[in-house]
Amino acid sequence: MDPPKPLYDNVARRLFRAAFSSVQIMDPLAVLSSANEARPAQAAPLLAVEDLHVHFASARGVVRAVDGVSWSIHAGETVALVGESGCGKSVSALALMRLLPQSARVAGRILFERRELLALAEDDMRALRGREIAMIFQEPMTALNPVLSLGLQLMEPLIIHLGLSQGMARKRAVELLERVGIPDPERRLGQFPHQLSGGMRQRAMIAIALACHPKLIIADEPTTALDVTLQAQILQLIRDLSRERGIAMLMITHNLGIVARYADRVNIMYAARLAEHGPAQALFAQPFHPYTAGLLRSVPRLDRPRGEVLETIEGAPPDLRSPPPGCRFAPRCAFRLEACQARLPDLEPIAPDHSSACIRTRELVPAGALGAPSAALPSISVKTVASRKLVQVRGLKTHFKTGGGWFTGSAGVVRAVDDVSFDIQAGETLGLVGESGCGKTTLGRTLLRLERETAGSIHYDGIELTRASQGELRQYRHRAQAVFQDPYSSLNPRMTVGEILAEPLLVHRLASGRREARVRVAELLEQVGLFEHMVERYPHQLSGGQRQRVGIARALAMQPEFIVCDEPVSALDVSIQAQIINLLERLQRELRLTYLFIAHDLAVVRHISDRVAVMYRGRFVELADRDSLYGDPLHPYTRALLEAVPIPDPAIERARARPRLPGEAPSPHHPPQGCLFQPRCSFASDECRRKAPELREVKPGHFVACINV
Repeated sequence: MDPPKPLYDNVARRLFRAAFSSVQIMDPLAVLSSANEARPAQAAPLLAVEDLHVHFASARGVVRAVDGVSWSIHAGETVALVGESGCGKSVSALALMRLLPQSARVAGRILFERRELLALAEDDMRALRGREIAMIFQEPMTALNPVLSLGLQLMEPLIIHLGLSQGMARKRAVELLERVGIPDPERRLGQFPHQLSGGMRQRAMIAIALACHPKLIIADEPTTALDVTLQAQILQLIRDLSRERGIAMLMITHNLGIVARYADRVNIMYAARLAEHGPAQALFAQPFHPYTAGLLRSVPRLDRPRGEVLETIEGAPPDLRSPPPGCRFAPRCAFRLEACQARLPDLEPIAPDHSSACIRTRELVPAGALGAPSAALPSISVKTVASRKLVQVRGLKTHFKTGGGWFTGSAGVVRAVDDVSFDIQAGETLGLVGESGCGKTTLGRTLLRLERETAGSIHYDGIELTRASQGELRQYRHRAQAVFQDPYSSLNPRMTVGEILAEPLLVHRLASGRREARVRVAELLEQVGLFEHMVERYPHQLSGGQRQRVGIARALAMQPEFIVCDEPVSALDVSIQAQIINLLERLQRELRLTYLFIAHDLAVVRHISDRVAVMYRGRFVELADRDSLYGDPLHPYTRALLEAVPIPDPAIERARARPRLPGEAPSPHHPPQGCLFQPRCSFASDECRRKAPELREVKPGHFVACINV
């Protein structure tokens, strides 16, 4: 019997098949003895990866993206694959799905229910994808087809893989949307991806992955772009569904808090190889590899006192075109010996189901050298800042008009920033937190005069910027700069690092000529911890952390006093993130800088900030000094944000109550009456629904917008 005809002629699928049909599969290499298989022989894994190699041929040499890794997943189990960007996590997942490009050369074995996936015919593999193995991608906006309705994308796998009629597929699609918590599923079926919020798009991706009752779900950074509250909802949903249906899950992430909360076992990857494997609780309690210990120490934690500086793993991973002959972590390891650089260590069992690829593990662990971060880190008080108010904002509003149309229904106004007032003292860091769409970035752009305010005033060192002359604004541009979230998109890809840093010096005549500009560029690179020879490199030739350092250097080129840091570390790995945070703090001390630090990672904000403002739908709901806000949060929204932050310790995470913040932030086109947070607040009263609360001082320096406080 012929398979059912798909809903539409998917030309892209045929192109996709043609592109990937030529992936070269080498003869399987000899299977390594897997050190992490300590389970009984009768408990056969659902998926077994054995000595997997993935190489890419490039004009500059062969990139060994995955270089001999072995691990497994059992039915109903959640296994995390953790490591810095470029270590081979996502490439491993794409190898499992057979979705690698033509340049890939793959060797080893991938056994799914004892079927060799690398040996399957393309038609057989295509029948397996979505039916028995599903994947949730990092960015749903690029993974979902923008020209097809959500209903078509949900119904297609049901019709193709399960042979359902269109009527039955539609009914099943509605059930799936209900199951993943999307309201009004009948109406959502006719909508397109751009009409859904980020959280709803990610839920839709989960619904598609669950459509055919798969046995394995691969979640590749499924919540990286989501807020902490939505992240908790999505991950808990995936976890509950996987346990309810016995689905195994491979979770790819660099967020150690998420790993602690949801993973059963953990595989730590470094430079295309496994550095450590073990049960989550054992690995977090006692890491066996120096790299794992370094990752755990790099993460700021809300359950411990704030240390003076974050511990970091200095340096960067090696170039996978020519990795070092010995241990690949040795150049960055404080415990390296000459023997470490002589041979590549294998993954060896140290404890039951716990293995490490370090020749010194048995020596370092008993000595306590690789222990978890100490709980007795010294707490430091809020730093002394000048009494001068550098930035004064009063009644600031930034509204955007929306034209009418079929999407919005009618013309309206989005109140991105709605009546905000605050001060920033010279030399301090004001942290600004809140969910996506709350107005954080718009507020920062308005302060930088990149957006025009609707009402209110902004005073900078006594100058009212909303009425400033062109000359005063030009002077302000020198004194206020920005560090953006994504340096790859904010740096000109056609200019070298030297040209990027020299341009503002020459345009604004901060250097008398190109010779003086070159000297100043070298000073800037040294200031942010980069080498002078990098002036000849282009942005794509730098790592993520190096690009962010160039972005900071460009901001410093103008010799500013005030810098708006808009999510400067959200896209970075934890080890690189710690380096950048320490760099920002050092520069603040040396150059007496003032920061507005925008982020949604509350642990990072606590570490770097002196005071913190919590924003919700264009308004401040709480504003206080760091220790008061984190020690005694008064607004229900602030408490919900803090409860949702995962702590990188399974013993703590498994004992914590599940974070509870139902729903998503209201639509900016149709805000609720009264308090904007009341539809999601468990303490809301009739008065909350009638009247919007004002931000008022309830304790010295502690402001809250809640009538119940």
